[in-house]
Amino acid sequence: MNLAIQPGDVAWVLMSAALVMSMTTPGLAFFYGGLVRRKNVLSTMMQSLFLLCLISIQWILFGYSLSFGPDIGHFIGGLSWFGLKGVGADPNPDYAATIPHSLFMAYQMMFAVITPALITGAFAERIRFSTFAVFSLLWATLVYDPVCHWVWGTGGWLRTLGALDFAGGTVVHVSSGISALVCALMLGRRKGFPHHTIPPHNMTYTVLGASMLWFGWFGFNAGSALAANGLAVSAFIATNTSAAAAALAWMAIEWVVVGRPTVLGAATGAVAGLVAVTPAAGFVSPLSAIGIGVLGGAVCYVSVSVIKTKFKYDDSLDAFGVHGVGGTVGALATGLFAQKAVNPAGADGLFFGNAGLLGSQAAAVGVTAVYAAAVTWILLKILDKFMGLRVTEEDEVIGLDDTQHRESAYTLLD
Repeated sequence: MNLAIQPGDVAWVLMSAALVMSMTTPGLAFFYGGLVRRKNVLSTMMQSLFLLCLISIQWILFGYSLSFGPDIGHFIGGLSWFGLKGVGADPNPDYAATIPHSLFMAYQMMFAVITPALITGAFAERIRFSTFAVFSLLWATLVYDPVCHWVWGTGGWLRTLGALDFAGGTVVHVSSGISALVCALMLGRRKGFPHHTIPPHNMTYTVLGASMLWFGWFGFNAGSALAANGLAVSAFIATNTSAAAAALAWMAIEWVVVGRPTVLGAATGAVAGLVAVTPAAGFVSPLSAIGIGVLGGAVCYVSVSVIKTKFKYDDSLDAFGVHGVGGTVGALATGLFAQKAVNPAGADGLFFGNAGLLGSQAAAVGVTAVYAAAVTWILLKILDKFMGLRVTEEDEVIGLDDTQHRESAYTLLD
């Protein structure tokens, strides 16, 4: 294999890493921050900013080595790359042959950052910040790093099984979305939910955040080609196409069901389409991306507007309803729509003569969901015993901005 550094590939992956970083903060911070009440906007944004800092250090010290290091039993990477020992300017042929190994590490770091940040939407407005910090570190180490190795690491057992995940449908969205549901159930409902409406306090923030997520997602998906080439272009087109189709599908359903499309629906639908196409982006045609977007938008709408309402669990900002459900839809849809004609390194899906891929995708989703749910439940049980999960009722009423950080997002002057 030719291991020559290609400057164009380096430039593209560097830019893509920055784009993915922008998805967490400011993208997710604004998206989630606008959806909560004004007394919790800073605490919600702080969670995204804090995780950018925390997981960046965890990844450098040992997270990257556990995720992508030399395989141990097809389950986890070893610690031989602890502190990035041996991760330098030369390419690593197992992962990317035309960019420095250290750049591949940095790009993947931004995926590791945003994944636990997605979970914060499930327990918004009621978790202790100290508990959140410890949980996030443990979850990243015990859930994200092993699942990442299974799917993307050399020797990982789901990768060996043939499961496809171009940019994180299983690794990022299924793992975080299922964990988000466990968090929502174990922390319980916010005071007043579901009897009192808890509307977003600033839809402008939410639309701004959704737009930033859409923009950053090009780095997330097209950047996963790890080169400035035709595959990156194909993934770019699939990403935009699915997001647009899902947003239109969500608005159309709203128009029929409630009589009008909403801005929140359009923004949420777009994110659902981005989530759904993530595992498939480098394996499907633009027409297939339309199908994935419509399917992702419709199924996520049902999850958020029907199923959550029926069962009355308080997934505050729909982390499970969009990311868990959308990631599952996208991973399974990859098993339907993938084409080797789009990416010879992939596989054909059911609609192109290979039913086996759908089975591999279903296995990857199922195992990831069970593992993430079990570890999340255990972590929360332990933390609840020793630290407590929720703020007091009084603190919740006052708001987390004041009680957790002694700050206020909006100051009214005399």
